[in-house]
Amino acid sequence: MLNISASRRAGAKQLELNIAPLIDMVFILLIFFLVTTSFVKETGVDISRPTASTAVSKAKATTLIGVTKDDTVHIDRRQVDIRAVRINVERLLAENPDNNVVIVADENSRTGLVIRVMDACKLAGAENVSIAASRGQGE
Repeated sequence: MLNISASRRAGAKQLELNIAPLIDMVFILLIFFLVTTSFVKETGVDISRPTASTAVSKAKATTLIGVTKDDTVHIDRRQVDIRAVRINVERLLAENPDNNVVIVADENSRTGLVIRVMDACKLAGAENVSIAASRGQGE
């Protein structure tokens, strides 16, 4: 008697699926996108910056502190109390003493809160404290 299933197994070629080139291609694409992506450091909140015709760009590493129009303060993408700004800035300056501190304040935020944040940064030992603004046209 003829065994059909045994003859099919014996005559059939073993099918292999080699996915090594596919994995290599995925890793190459991942490295390409990581290298070409520009990493922009932001405060983590949506802030409408005021414009200034004298605004200049800072090239050194910076610590960003966000002040929103709702009078909340954000450091490292997390909301902090105004009383904790000094401690957080001291910690960040201990990690990197050459950091500049830039306060990214919404144009509708209270001036008093921005002054309190600036004061806390100065008391923490920050020598270079700036306020961020978008570069606008001269009037």
